[in-house]
Amino acid sequence: MIKTAEDLFDSAHQWLFEAIVQPVLFDLGLSAFLEDAFDGSMWLLIGVLQIILIAVVFGSLQRWRPAEPVVDRQQIRIDIFYTLIHRLGLFRLVLFFSIQPIWDFLFGQASLHGISTFHVDQIWPGVTDIAWVSLIIYILIFDLVDYFYHRAQHRFAWFWSLHAVHHSQRQMTMWSDNRNHLLDSVLRSTVFVLVAKLIGVPPGQFVLIVVLTQLVESYSHANIRLSFGKVGERFLVSPKFHRYHHSIEYNESTAGPARGHNFAVLFPIWDILFGTARFNTGYAKTGIHDQEPDAGSRDYGRSFLSQQWLGLKRMIGSKTAGF
Repeated sequence: MIKTAEDLFDSAHQWLFEAIVQPVLFDLGLSAFLEDAFDGSMWLLIGVLQIILIAVVFGSLQRWRPAEPVVDRQQIRIDIFYTLIHRLGLFRLVLFFSIQPIWDFLFGQASLHGISTFHVDQIWPGVTDIAWVSLIIYILIFDLVDYFYHRAQHRFAWFWSLHAVHHSQRQMTMWSDNRNHLLDSVLRSTVFVLVAKLIGVPPGQFVLIVVLTQLVESYSHANIRLSFGKVGERFLVSPKFHRYHHSIEYNESTAGPARGHNFAVLFPIWDILFGTARFNTGYAKTGIHDQEPDAGSRDYGRSFLSQQWLGLKRMIGSKTAGF
């Protein structure tokens, strides 16, 4: 019998859990966490598959048509470390012990008081509850939330202080998507778990949304001299479209805690609707303007720990800017 990709994944997941994760938990006396560990091992397997796909497929494209030469491999290795933290479940482990219990408690209390969440897939029974239709709706909702979240990261000074860790990469590659301040990642995950619970996203579809979004983001950050063409660029964010968002050509009056362009994560339609889209761009150098010698050569850190520490220092010393 021919197995589908889903069957193969389920078999691999079951083996990983039963052969490795479950025995370790029993040996450590942590059998009470078996159910949660089963979900965690799923994210671990998904992360491994993502990293293989990124390295093989996106990596081949980068070598074939690079947007710029690779001159700072040390910073790329730092980005790989960020990716391993976020994609292999370590970051989700932190969320499990910190943010998840809070939302579970609050929504549990709301349910006890008769307050129910809104289920988007029930808007039009027979249509919106079809799996692929509801998936598209959820993806559009999350992408719109992501667009405004991203705008906020650039608008508020304290928020930009954290998000600047992401933009400080002068050698942007397929590994750069997860180069974020950990506090920034916690805040973003908190918002998206909240949205998922408010609109009633089923767990399976939430996993699929996260995976699809992460892969598109990895591709859009890749060092690839490719676009989707004049029409395609307006339907899905490409490396060319997103690279302009990271352009070091912005000065202090058009980027950072002020403004910017091409904020969309998946669909450029949001940039088009809200006037932030720029399509006729080249493949600009990336980074933050104040990293340049003539703008002060600001230090954003060259190690994981220094980037995290300097981000916190900038946030504490910043002044909040309004819209």
